[in-house]
Formats: sequence, structure tokens, C-alpha cells
Amino acid sequence: MNLTPLLKVAALLLVSNTFMTCAWYGHLKYLHDRPIFLVILISWGIAFIEYTFAVPANRLGSAALSGFQLKIIQEVVTLIVFVIFAKVVLGEKLRWNYGVSFLLLAGAAYFAFAFGTPGGSVAQQLGQNGAPAEQTPPSKTP
Repeated sequence: MNLTPLLKVAALLLVSNTFMTCAWYGHLKYLHDRPIFLVILISWGIAFIEYTFAVPANRLGSAALSGFQLKIIQEVVTLIVFVIFAKVVLGEKLRWNYGVSFLLLAGAAYFAFAFGTPGGSVAQQLGQNGAPAEQTPPSKTP
């Protein structure tokens, strides 16, 4: 099975979530003394960069994964990025109950992917180059 497209999706989401975590939480450390309107504008600018990675990740991933699976991947990546950010930037400690929560979410990810994807495997739905396979639009019947 060709996992390259799935790895591309995960990598794009990793970059995307790094920017979004900075947009949502970076101001807590670096811009806490600035007017909220300025912080919102800066966060929007960072979020724009985030979208340039998230949108392609979702488009590529949608060729082989359901919307639910894409969202679960995104949430798992978000948590990984946030744990690192909270420790490194915010100086917070990972408590045991957070660790248990993350393990339960890992279990959710397992159940989302362990029983197949709609329409076949990732390798069947994505070409060798990682581009979405050609899809025929559904017919419109009155």
C-alpha cells in the first residue's frame, strides 16, 4: 500500500496546525500587552498562512478518506502540535489526566481507520504520484 499520499496529508496538516496554534495561542505569551484588535489582525494573518496548508491537505486527503477521518487526523495532529507548543512556548506541564485523554483520542483514531476507508484503500483511491484519482461526478437525476 502506498502511504506517501497519507504522509503528505499528515505533513501538510502538521505545518498547518503549527501556524494555527501560533495564531490561537501565541498571543498569550508574546502579545498579551497589545490591544485585542491588533492581536486579532495578527492572528488572522497567521491563519491565512495556515489555510494555504490546510486546504491542500484536505483536498488531497478527501480523495481517499472520509470527512470524519480527515477531521480525526487533523485533531490528532493538533494535539501533538499543541502539547509541544504548550511545553516549549507556554512552559506548561503535561499532567497525567491530559495524557490519559490523549490516549483515549488515539483510540478514537484507531477505530476511525482500523476498519477500512469508504471506497477502498488509500492506495486504490490515490495515484502513485499522490494526486487524487479522477472521480466521476454523480449524475443528476430529477
